[in-house]
Amino acid sequence: MSGKLLSRLPAYTPARNRVAHYSHVAAYLAKERAVAIEAVERASLVCQAVFKHLVTGETLVKKDKSPVTVADFSAQAVVNSILERHFPADPIVGEEDSKDLQGDAGRVLREKVVELTNTATEAPMTTAEILRAIDRGQYAGGSSGRHWTLDPIDGTKGFLRGEQFAVCLALIIDGQVRLGVVGCPNLPYDMSKPDGERGVLMVAVEGQGAFQRRLNSGSDDVETPIHVSNVPDTKDASFCESVESGHSNHGDNANIAKLLGITKPSVRMDSQCKYAAKIWDHGAGNVIIREAGGRVSDIHGKPLDFSLGRTLSANKGVVAASASIFDDVIKAVQETLAGKL
Repeated sequence: MSGKLLSRLPAYTPARNRVAHYSHVAAYLAKERAVAIEAVERASLVCQAVFKHLVTGETLVKKDKSPVTVADFSAQAVVNSILERHFPADPIVGEEDSKDLQGDAGRVLREKVVELTNTATEAPMTTAEILRAIDRGQYAGGSSGRHWTLDPIDGTKGFLRGEQFAVCLALIIDGQVRLGVVGCPNLPYDMSKPDGERGVLMVAVEGQGAFQRRLNSGSDDVETPIHVSNVPDTKDASFCESVESGHSNHGDNANIAKLLGITKPSVRMDSQCKYAAKIWDHGAGNVIIREAGGRVSDIHGKPLDFSLGRTLSANKGVVAASASIFDDVIKAVQETLAGKL
């Protein structure tokens, strides 16, 4: 990203003007839903726009060997600043902090983050304001009150490959995920047309169903209900696993698929199809799957517990499936992992 980074993103319809737009949106969490959509869409468009400008030197490697880019920092700054504007009292559990952007060592990356972030904000932000917005994500989480959790780029390796990644935002109230929004800039809007239009945003509020919409601030905001496949027999199911072998055991997964009678190749995915680790990894996807008619648990069949801080420390692994076959899937998982748990 040499010289001028990016042109300013298109103007966006403010969340306050979008709250009552849909007949399927109840009053409960209506404003939060609209704001979360705005935040994730702006962050997703930032990531989408910056990918083709990424050059060597704009990616760091964290202690756990995972990469982080200028887009990770900018996406977190964009989302956190929008949340702060509308819900200043709400804390945020986020993945990134500004440590690597501080001082002389962080100057080059910091300047790029500032420039990129300001392509997506309603009004220009200073460097100090952007760093502070990023660091608003350092809340410890917990079981009381409300807080947001954000993964600015879930699947950074997929992002760097130009493949699948997601911007994931969830609202947790008293330890329960009540709202989730996932932006998938590289996902086909119509999965039957893999070479067609790309960019999908999925949203769910507990008790209100799950929906998808185009990831395009200039769209007419049409939302379509989404549902998990109603598969009567496990052999007809699709099996999804992570692209990265370090995120799941492909050998165990193959055995689980065999026990279930699944013969078609697995779908290799980045981002949300992986291990149980941090609450930002699975908060949004958890509520979207459940509202779409699926079930989610750990490998023991226990619901994911988002009330214990920043991690899913009470859970091991993640299993998500259509409700019609979920019990069979859990049985196959436990049979495969017997003696390893």
